[in-house]
Amino acid sequence: MKIEAATAAAKTQASEPARPPGAEPRVEIRSARTSDLDALVALENALFETDRLSRRSFRRFISSRSAVLLVASEDGAVRGYGLVLLRRGTALARLYSIAVDPKVQGRGIATALIGACEEAASKRGAMVVRLEVQVHNARALKLYEKLGYRVFGRYEAYYDDGSDALRLEKIIKRGLPAHAHQIPHYPQTTEFTCGPAAMMMAMAAFDPKTELSRENEFRLWREATTIFMTSGHGGCEPLGMAVALARRGLDVEVFASKPPPYFLDTVRNPEKRAVMELTQAEFAREADKLGIRRTIRALKARDIAEKVSGGAIAIVLVSGYRMFDQKFPHWLVVHGVEGKHIFVHDPWVDPDFFENPAAATNVPIPMREFERMAQFGRSRLRAAIIVKGRRPR
Repeated sequence: MKIEAATAAAKTQASEPARPPGAEPRVEIRSARTSDLDALVALENALFETDRLSRRSFRRFISSRSAVLLVASEDGAVRGYGLVLLRRGTALARLYSIAVDPKVQGRGIATALIGACEEAASKRGAMVVRLEVQVHNARALKLYEKLGYRVFGRYEAYYDDGSDALRLEKIIKRGLPAHAHQIPHYPQTTEFTCGPAAMMMAMAAFDPKTELSRENEFRLWREATTIFMTSGHGGCEPLGMAVALARRGLDVEVFASKPPPYFLDTVRNPEKRAVMELTQAEFAREADKLGIRRTIRALKARDIAEKVSGGAIAIVLVSGYRMFDQKFPHWLVVHGVEGKHIFVHDPWVDPDFFENPAAATNVPIPMREFERMAQFGRSRLRAAIIVKGRRPR
């Protein structure tokens, strides 16, 4: 998140003084166009000394399905902009940047931009808007509080100067749950360790002393990996993950739409296939020894919601295609349900889209969309590991 001397709210110039009575911004709030690029870059370079958005980034956001870039235009001149980043397939938006030309600050332009960003995010299905603000930025905090944002967390030493950031959110549509499990978020540190990261978060739901570290992430990966995936390093399949969790004293149950082996659809190399089949056969034998319950049945979104509402945590397989436009298996942690939304911790934090862990924490996903994304591959494999707590002794 970028910081400018006067402000630090979602890389923002939003901490404007109160507007004079009767002084309304005589500006048009509209979607940014490529013809605005020169003005946007000039405004960015004038306001921010570090971590500036590039011309390429602005161009990308103008055409992106996962972003809303609005400008405040007055007599054809760009006086400010607002940028909201949207998590594809979810109901979460992040107010990343609000910038206003100092010549026109104090006229309510930042407030108008924030309101327009919220409205645009709502129309795109968002129910929650989040942002970060420097802990000492009292003016920005006062403005956001006035606009209905509330503090829900804190990042220590978040900014380049070592200062902390407060995490703020605003519910723009009803439905945010009182989560059954307040669990920490752990971002995966490699492209292939979403499974271990999800496992650690599920473990932490029932044991706050769980070690959330890269050492534990790779320890779990070594235990649960299938060795090979479609390419590169191996990912984790449900039985291996369930075995690793059961070894640590957790009560788990595995649901899958078909028997193992898994993730062989696109593996052409006979040697890789053989290794994966042998590895998964061993996981199955170990699961039997540990008494892990296995059911060949596809859990629907409503089934997962019911189990989570009953106090369980669900580690669910989804397709990365519906979230990231990439066809790879991915694991999410489902820990909350409210109305027509499922709430997840996503291990993946996308640095290419300026994400931080707040963008992947308590992410609301519409039930209907979750139903579509919770399957993978040509076989439409559905798989979930239900973690119910500690195993009875």
